[in-house]
Amino acid sequence: MLYPQRFREFTQEHSDTLAALVCGMLLFLGWLALHIGWLGWALLLLPAAYVIGGYDSAREGLTTLIQEKELDVDLLMIVAALGAASLGLWGKEYYLIIDGAILILIFAISGALEGYAMRRTEKSIRGLMGLTPDTARVLIKGEEEMLPITQLKVGDEIIVKPGELIPTDSLIVSGYSTLNQAAITGESLPIEKTVGDEVFAGTLNGFGALQLEVHKPPASSLIQRVIRLVEQAQTEVPPSQQFIERFERIYARVIVVAGLLLVFLPPFIWGWSWDITIYRALTFLVVASPCALMAAIMPTLLSGIANGARQGILFKNGAQLEKIGQIRAIAFDKTGTLTTGNVQVSQVISTSEYAEAEVLKIAAALESGSEHPIGKAIVQAAGKDWVRGVDVQAIPGQGIIGYVNNQQVFVGNTAFVQQYVHQFPEELQTSVKSLENEGKTVVWVAKNLEAERGIVVIGAIAIADMIRTEAAAMITRLRKLGVEQIVMITGDNQRTADCVAQTVGIDRVYAELLPEDKLDVIRKLQEEYQTVAMVGDGINDAPALAQASVGIAMGIAGSDVALETADIVLMADKLEKLATAIELGRRSHSVVKQNIVVALGFILLLLIGNFLGNINLPIGVIGHEGSTVLVTLSGLRLLKN
Repeated sequence: MLYPQRFREFTQEHSDTLAALVCGMLLFLGWLALHIGWLGWALLLLPAAYVIGGYDSAREGLTTLIQEKELDVDLLMIVAALGAASLGLWGKEYYLIIDGAILILIFAISGALEGYAMRRTEKSIRGLMGLTPDTARVLIKGEEEMLPITQLKVGDEIIVKPGELIPTDSLIVSGYSTLNQAAITGESLPIEKTVGDEVFAGTLNGFGALQLEVHKPPASSLIQRVIRLVEQAQTEVPPSQQFIERFERIYARVIVVAGLLLVFLPPFIWGWSWDITIYRALTFLVVASPCALMAAIMPTLLSGIANGARQGILFKNGAQLEKIGQIRAIAFDKTGTLTTGNVQVSQVISTSEYAEAEVLKIAAALESGSEHPIGKAIVQAAGKDWVRGVDVQAIPGQGIIGYVNNQQVFVGNTAFVQQYVHQFPEELQTSVKSLENEGKTVVWVAKNLEAERGIVVIGAIAIADMIRTEAAAMITRLRKLGVEQIVMITGDNQRTADCVAQTVGIDRVYAELLPEDKLDVIRKLQEEYQTVAMVGDGINDAPALAQASVGIAMGIAGSDVALETADIVLMADKLEKLATAIELGRRSHSVVKQNIVVALGFILLLLIGNFLGNINLPIGVIGHEGSTVLVTLSGLRLLKN
């Protein structure tokens, strides 16, 4: 029973796609039957293609007509397709039924793409909801009890063990740990949290157990606000889409009114017979149907999407391929986007008595058992050639003490080491200050030389989230492409953000932002520049990615929610492909405009020929389908790099 149920769920979810596939298959079989001469089979298969492929468009068109008293292109296409079928049956020119079926198929494909976009939106929301656990470990009269998140109340005390996700926004009442907040706030390093600090739902607890107090309803947590912001941003209709919808309805009215006038006026004005009048009116419906206009856009965009996929650029829909070529401003997240998102040792400095490699190995000997990200980075940088420390004691939030080769060693921040060393070497202080001004985290390394000299500093290690090597060149290339404004929006601290921005060549920085703050920045940029792209990778970027005219996610570093919310994914995290995507978008926009001019030109010529009586229905169909083929082939040019 499991597989039939899954099959039913799959068919229900993808009914629009299946309808388009079946419509196309029936159309091909009907054309083949007609070509062979099996008229009976053709007249069975082709109407089935009409019904299966055109059901949704007919329903939507009639619903709009009945409820909103408006005509739209869906209804117009159905009328045009039925008109072609009627002409084919009336004049026994059965190939005209195929023309109408092609029109139905095009709209079925369009409906399937729209359905895909809606499912993607729903999936991104479900992904956000899955970032927090369903239950929390609540202390009730001294006993732990698992309760659903929805039952939590302000004042409840909950326990979060090492490695678990924080269930809801809370305050720490007992315990100390580091929390990985990169996905929520964008901070590159895990943040040390202790009594009185606020923790956010969906962030990952580090090494320490925490006792928390719920200080706000779970529905008001940061992650829930992100969910609502994503929902709102993805349902907002941009001005360009509103214009297209208005144009469709105006076009439908014009064609319908013109068709009705052609049915009734010519016999009275030009003295046409009713047979000729009806023939010309139905021919008008065929040649005026926007097949060539549809083909002017979709094959071009699909070709561009295929081209991008070969280069590691995933466009989730054709509209975004065209839109990215029109962007005037770009906003970048920092952590995981302009930087790698991985904490690494960026520099080691030492006193003249010690080699830098020796300082690194001494520190690694103590940090070998540490779960702290800084300790892991030091161990990774030191390699394997070192002796593990003994009697190691970690002082949370400060540093670590232990013995290496029977000598006491201290590794930690400035305040920690100052407790044991009263004077820092001047040769190191200037370098350390410079490193800290660059936004790097610095830990000192000191050794107890006992009777010889006591405890002395032997070096310092700088830890940083490394900037992507291609970031600066990519920013320069974007400026050459004419992007008017490039900004950074990040949840990290201002000093670190300014340093990264200066390194890569970004002038405008917005730092220490929560997800809703990023969303506000994107909205302000849209007011000034209209078409704005957002490049990010984290959960905290999701609302901004959804709000931006074009959302772009990093394929490897990106969170599941960012990947689902974004319109474009850079599959290999290669930032230089962003400029390639813009160039491809501009090419596609140019080809689409050329194709539209050609398509409208053919429609105009066919309409004039129809009014003058210089073309018959077969010639009209040949011209109509010929223009469709021509613009389709033109769109395939984008397959070339």
